[in-house]
Amino acid sequence: MDTTHDVLKERIKELTCLYEVSSIIVNADVDQIQEVLLAIAHSLKKGFQFPDDTEIAIHTSIASVETVTIDNAINLISHIQVFNKPNGTITASLNQDKSSFLKEEKQLLDSIALKIGNLLERIEIQQNETSLKRQMEHADRLSILGEITAGIAHELNTPLTNILGFAELLKDAFIDNTLVTEDLDKIIKNAMFSREVVKKLMFFACEMPQEMQRVNIVPSIKNSLALLDASFKKAQVKYIVKIEEEELFLKADIIQLTQIIFNLTINAIYFTPVNGLVTIEALQTTDHVILKISDQGIGLTKEAQKKVFQPFFTTKPIGDGSGLGLSVVHGIVASHKGTISARNNKFKGATFTVKLPKS
Repeated sequence: MDTTHDVLKERIKELTCLYEVSSIIVNADVDQIQEVLLAIAHSLKKGFQFPDDTEIAIHTSIASVETVTIDNAINLISHIQVFNKPNGTITASLNQDKSSFLKEEKQLLDSIALKIGNLLERIEIQQNETSLKRQMEHADRLSILGEITAGIAHELNTPLTNILGFAELLKDAFIDNTLVTEDLDKIIKNAMFSREVVKKLMFFACEMPQEMQRVNIVPSIKNSLALLDASFKKAQVKYIVKIEEEELFLKADIIQLTQIIFNLTINAIYFTPVNGLVTIEALQTTDHVILKISDQGIGLTKEAQKKVFQPFFTTKPIGDGSGLGLSVVHGIVASHKGTISARNNKFKGATFTVKLPKS
């Protein structure tokens, strides 16, 4: 670079490049991040001394692009940071036939890396806000559904009790009439089944009475799994327990706590294929006890992830489930001031995570 004119020309190119990249980022559609990064890469090329012999590669945690790969090139690298943590790199590659990079070109690359980092921070904030909004909307829907369910359950309780009572009286009155008593037995059986459904709905609506006491969750898990051992063997499913501590205390209703473990484990057994593995894990933080139950099934669809805890929603075939097991678990967890979530595993299956406060 021999003349003032050449130096000025290079500075104009760099400033033009910075302006173009800033414009691309300001107007960026976060749903098309791949195209945005590619546009930045092509614009960045034009800011270098030898644009036709320079290629750009941008690698981030959410997308990667490159113009053209150059073999045996001289490389200039700048690191991208998001919230002060490494999140990728920008690499400028120059054909070895040309001279080395200018000092100003490293500064240009660093400036673009900073701008991309700001873009990725903006995207992460938007994603977090969207995720939080969805969680709040989901919680609101379940809360409203819980209120409606509680009303329905209370309305059904009285007539079901009357049906059972009068059916029992009629059965005593027609004790010698086998045909009548058989029909009355069917009425009683179905009424009792309906009452169990109402009971589960009341669990979901957090309307069931509780006996809260300080309990160690570890024996409850081990006892539940011992009782479910036959179910594991029948389904030809294995299980592993990951509990590093012998005491994990929290304040809970022991019967309802056992129901959480039972329902989630039975659900995991159902969806895990033959010779698959169910993993039961329990741990604690300063304020919470956390229970995780993972299966190796097909995982949850997007619709299932939204509706999995709603009453009567099920992905099981007709006759295999009422769709109340997970809604009961949700209701119990909510009544214990805890949280439950479901997510797909990285490779296969899903994990249900229950987080319960210790006090």
